[in-house]
Amino acid sequence: MTRTARDLLRTTTTRLAPDPRANPLVPRIADGTAPRTTLAALALEQSWVIPADRRAFLHLAERSLVTAPEAAAFFRSLAEGEALAEELLPSLTQACGVDEATAASYEPLAGCQTYPAYVAWLSLNGSPADVVLALTANFSAWGGYCATISKALRVHYGFTDEACAFFDFFAEPSPELDRAATAAVQAGLDAGQLNESLAHGYGRLLQQYEAMFWSALEEPAF
Repeated sequence: MTRTARDLLRTTTTRLAPDPRANPLVPRIADGTAPRTTLAALALEQSWVIPADRRAFLHLAERSLVTAPEAAAFFRSLAEGEALAEELLPSLTQACGVDEATAASYEPLAGCQTYPAYVAWLSLNGSPADVVLALTANFSAWGGYCATISKALRVHYGFTDEACAFFDFFAEPSPELDRAATAAVQAGLDAGQLNESLAHGYGRLLQQYEAMFWSALEEPAF
């Protein structure tokens, strides 16, 4: 039986689902025991991750435009989403008690920045369809984390809707992005341009780098 993109996206996401124990921080945020300094570090790390990922997605879109236009459309949508998310970050950092001087002097953690560094590597080296599949599988876990955090920030930390908007944005399902991913993966399959083994390897590393991100935030940041 011929595999469809939807089947492949579903099975890959299931295979790459992270071990719940791989993220020690989100459960602490969920029960309100994570300190506000850790929340501040999370927001500041995202202020480095988001613009870096946006540029990587734009490069992927440019690379894909001729040979994989469906993938290019997916990457453009991702870049647009990162731009919107970046606009929501100041309200989050302010709610965490971060002033401009602190933000300007903050030194990002290596463990948190391995993820965007690898996304940048993929933007230079990954086949478009393979990268679409790997990223989509990873986004499922990220969205779940954001949903948990946005709820906890309101319940345990008294954050306003405006302050939680960054996490709300990523927690919300995006049918349009799902359709774009499905179209890109299907086009890759039809053209023989998708290497499932490589895509799975990319996705595995993305999940491991994401686990490093959350573990690094367990260390004192200020």
